[in-house]
Amino acid sequence: MPEVEVSLRLNGEEVRVRAWPMERLLDVLRVRLRLTGSKEGCGEGECGACAVLVDGELTNACLVPALQVEGAEVWTIEGLARTPAGRALGEAFVQCNGAQCGICTPGVIVASKALLEAEPAPTPERVREALAGNLCRCTGYERILEAVLRAAGTAGGGS
Repeated sequence: MPEVEVSLRLNGEEVRVRAWPMERLLDVLRVRLRLTGSKEGCGEGECGACAVLVDGELTNACLVPALQVEGAEVWTIEGLARTPAGRALGEAFVQCNGAQCGICTPGVIVASKALLEAEPAPTPERVREALAGNLCRCTGYERILEAVLRAAGTAGGGS
């Protein structure tokens, strides 16, 4: 099957990219579009390192064929970093030392953005549930939890 043109709205901009129909969205983002923030972790949808938002839904880009995002709105960590909410999350992760090696961080921030969009003031338990699909081998999760709550304004005295 030949390459096809896939049109989508990527990080707020209209994009057209040629890809194999069953090429993974992760590979299209990283290789064809040079957006390397989404990471290849497990390649099986288990670790969340490749998380992106597709039409507002948290999605593991390693499981989605390129053709499936035709006409969709896709947000990556690069796009979120340019938004007020994305910057707030990034700053909170820095303030709370919520990132160490950095492999999981983009996916965790994307998942956190999806959570805070749906639930602006989540409880710690709700944050843990929402990030259950993101594996981190470095932090022990407490600093990640603190960062998400800080970004939500529910930790550190409302900061």
